[in-house]
Amino acid sequence: MAKSLNAYFGISERGSTVSREIVAGIVTFLSMVYILAVQPGIMSAAGMDTGRVFTATALSAGVATLVMAFVGRIPIALASGLGINAYIAFTVCGAMGYKWETALTAVLIEGLLFILLTLTGLRELIVKAIPDVIKKATAVGIGLFIAVVGLNNAGILVTGGGTPIGINPVTSGAPLVAALGLVILVVLYALRVPGSVFLAIIASTLIAIPFGLVPIPEGFSFVSKPPAPYFFDFDFTNVLSIDFVVVFFSLLFVDFFDTISTLAGVAHQGNLLDKDGNIINCKEALLSDAIGTVFGSIFGATTVTSYIESATGVSTGGKTGFASVITGVLFLAALFLSPFFLLIPSAATAPCLIFTGVLMLGSVTGLNFRDIDVALPVFITVLMIPISYSISTGLAWGFLSFTLVKFCTGKMNEITITTWALSLIFLAKIIWVKA
Repeated sequence: MAKSLNAYFGISERGSTVSREIVAGIVTFLSMVYILAVQPGIMSAAGMDTGRVFTATALSAGVATLVMAFVGRIPIALASGLGINAYIAFTVCGAMGYKWETALTAVLIEGLLFILLTLTGLRELIVKAIPDVIKKATAVGIGLFIAVVGLNNAGILVTGGGTPIGINPVTSGAPLVAALGLVILVVLYALRVPGSVFLAIIASTLIAIPFGLVPIPEGFSFVSKPPAPYFFDFDFTNVLSIDFVVVFFSLLFVDFFDTISTLAGVAHQGNLLDKDGNIINCKEALLSDAIGTVFGSIFGATTVTSYIESATGVSTGGKTGFASVITGVLFLAALFLSPFFLLIPSAATAPCLIFTGVLMLGSVTGLNFRDIDVALPVFITVLMIPISYSISTGLAWGFLSFTLVKFCTGKMNEITITTWALSLIFLAKIIWVKA
């Protein structure tokens, strides 16, 4: 058995061992299992049932990660992406007024197109053509957006009271629970404790009990049969509208960045590169990601993407897809723990959302902010995403500012055809789409 695993995944060839891969898979799971508690709460804002969303999230994460394990054969785990889910819940199904069935339809079509683009090699070419400045700025903007969602979920961020936004006192109730949870998370993370995010959520949940934020029903059990997921709940009636096209391209664009930045970051950390410095099995990894998105949409999950938390498993020595096998199996096992995960209040998950914003600030390192053609598009993109509560709006203004400043500074040769095309798409969004 060990020899077969070693031969298929190339464990010895990449300088690892079976036991090390098992540990890496467990660590990765502990680092990202918080999504099972966060996703149902976020998507409930779109009108989806929390129990069914939990099942869809665990099921899609488990299957997608196993596909990555056996097809991509690298230690990358996948699940519904933070940022993309908030965009769907609060912008697509909130400000734009679409039903969640329509949003899932956009996710399905996005995944199918990703499969086509990956098989033809176009996906890699398109990703390479997107300006690095916009990639990094988008990551930071999404991080701040997620942090704002977390502050709002915790009741810390408020509107009105004489100013556009304000801060509630963190001396009692949900704000206090979130603040204490954030302190715990920062301490655990600074001490490099594996699974620090998940442990902080558990600690926050325990703290929330005496505040009456965790109503435990009679006959509560940690283990139960998982709720049924959604199944083919799509709505194609609006697929030809301008709004739908903008939503589709926004999801497509953001997922591009989520996947390629994660693959690049984890691959470089774990030295999962070939002799030319390219990511090992890059095409297969991108295909696995696309398959995961299609599968997830069928069962009611938002865009499934590669998780940067996979780096925690790589840091413990994981180098092959066998680590992803362990992570995928653990996600499937978590299906039977839905009562436990659905018990966690939003105040307990808010710290991980806020802290994600902190971690994503590192994306802007290495940029020369003395150059206006760098500083302006980064600033506008990072500012507009959280202020507008819309990733697509931030991307639209970021792309347009990038193209404009390059044009005005005589650097036309740095504007690729892809950038021109995407700028025109986002210009149409600003003109014709209100949200």
